[in-house]
Amino acid sequence: MKKIVLVMVSLLVYGFTNAQEAKFGVMAGLDFASAKGVYPGGSVSESETGFYIGALVDFTVSNQFHIQPELELVFIKDSKQLQLPILAKVVVVDKLSLLLGPDLLFDLDKKTPGVKTFGLGLDFGGAYDINKNLSIEAKYNLGLTNLIENAPSGYSAKISGFFAGVGYKF
Repeated sequence: MKKIVLVMVSLLVYGFTNAQEAKFGVMAGLDFASAKGVYPGGSVSESETGFYIGALVDFTVSNQFHIQPELELVFIKDSKQLQLPILAKVVVVDKLSLLLGPDLLFDLDKKTPGVKTFGLGLDFGGAYDINKNLSIEAKYNLGLTNLIENAPSGYSAKISGFFAGVGYKF
């Protein structure tokens, strides 16, 4: 799993760096996570607050469009996840951008029987550049993958979260 993530990040960095302006940065913030389970006749949900730290690369494609892959370590209660969002960043007005893209989730904890260690989500949100180096970001990660292996019909478990944090580009 670590090799897959490393190869994906390397390919993204290599592929975009050759033709685009790239800014590297770090980020940190809070994750307001929620897990929702659905079963025939009902549902259950649980919320937890955690934090994340990570790195990003902002590739300028044009003045109005950027590609921004991120690598985030997310810590919620006793669990650790690695998330790899690959975001399209569209500049709406000066300093304000919309974010949208897929998010790959890797569970870094010991495998729990019956629970998948890989998931896919969709991130959407916004970013505001305070200055050329410092920005704030808020986004929602909608979990798309049913994390129950071989789930019977009508059963599902998904993880979503609201992320709010700051980023610094070098």
